[in-house]
Amino acid sequence: MAGGRDAIRFEILGRSASTRARRGRVTTPHGTFETPAYMPVATAATMKGLTPDQIRSTGSEIILNNAYHLMLRPGAERIAHFGGSHRFMRWDRPILTDSGGFQAWSMSEGTRISEEGVEFRSFVDGSKIMLSPERSIAVQNAIGSDIMMAFDDCPPALVPEVTPADPQLSRKRRSKPEEHRRRLEDAIERTARWLGRCMAANARPGEQGLFGIVQGGTDLELRRRSVEQVCAFDLPGFAIGGVAVGESPEEIHRTVDAVAPMLPDDRPRYLMGVGYERDIVAAVRAGVDMFDCVLPTRNGRKGYVFTTNGPLRIRNACHALDPGPLDPACDCLACAGGFSRGYLRHLFLADEMLGPTLLSIHNIRHFQRLMVDIRATIGDDGWPSFLDRWPCLRASASAGPGGPEGPPEAGALGAS
Repeated sequence: MAGGRDAIRFEILGRSASTRARRGRVTTPHGTFETPAYMPVATAATMKGLTPDQIRSTGSEIILNNAYHLMLRPGAERIAHFGGSHRFMRWDRPILTDSGGFQAWSMSEGTRISEEGVEFRSFVDGSKIMLSPERSIAVQNAIGSDIMMAFDDCPPALVPEVTPADPQLSRKRRSKPEEHRRRLEDAIERTARWLGRCMAANARPGEQGLFGIVQGGTDLELRRRSVEQVCAFDLPGFAIGGVAVGESPEEIHRTVDAVAPMLPDDRPRYLMGVGYERDIVAAVRAGVDMFDCVLPTRNGRKGYVFTTNGPLRIRNACHALDPGPLDPACDCLACAGGFSRGYLRHLFLADEMLGPTLLSIHNIRHFQRLMVDIRATIGDDGWPSFLDRWPCLRASASAGPGGPEGPPEAGALGAS
């Protein structure tokens, strides 16, 4: 089957009685992973500063590679020469690959979207490249991921005005509401057409499963139309795309809460590019099974720490003489290894690479501990006590995404 239904198997192991949350297991050619699952991002077949053994120590069972970055460097053919990404990066567990389409559009200058695909200039050598559904699938086939994402048209969130306070918002993200609606309509139609081309191009359906992606922004009417189109294809899983491209947390929660139940109940549901703890918990309760984001590693390298009680900045002077761990509740290599906040702050101030490595390990483990507790909570439906065990969820609701020490940097588009 071109969609790879035979390559991926999903079992539902339990359901919450009071929410739409469910606990499951996905089986792939490179092993299984429990759901709800959090996938740390190894954009270019690596997580900066971390070895595969260190990634495994966090409890991560599946990771994400990005086809856009690997296509440009070192090249899909070279990865295939080494036997695929699993052998290339020495990771023997499941891998999911993003299609690269949104990165090609959002991260490059001079891009152009047409029915053929996305034309862009390489950030490596400036050459002009056309990334089509067929090319995206060929790259993902060469990478050898267990789960491939369909090449979709993912427009950004509505940005009606750009103010001096938002200098990073580029011109291609600006639009009027009526223009944005037309752009969303074009995107869902093109996404459905491209999905058919992706299925036809899949050369390894027995080894790689293909997930379709639902678009439509925060417009629930368009989302429903996209679900009908995309879920008409017999695929092993489906994703909600386009809700980590500039929307507010309230918009994300409202959209996911409505869209997740529309997706087939017997297939894994993947929310792309999300995110913070509060967003994950809300999506799990809506019925989502899989998540990814660059938050743990990107923020770890910059000295931002996620903890059970809320985030902190390790560079802050209040940690200089602190002998305690980042999080007493955490069992990661940094916390259980006895590294104090004072020592970790010293590493960052001295520009020592061990600091970003240990914080990245801790942050990934923080999210994996959250997922372990979520899976247990689905089993006993103990959501009130779950909130008591994770004060960061209450802190983020009252103090904003960053808690008392300020917001960690978000972003689903860049490297790990």
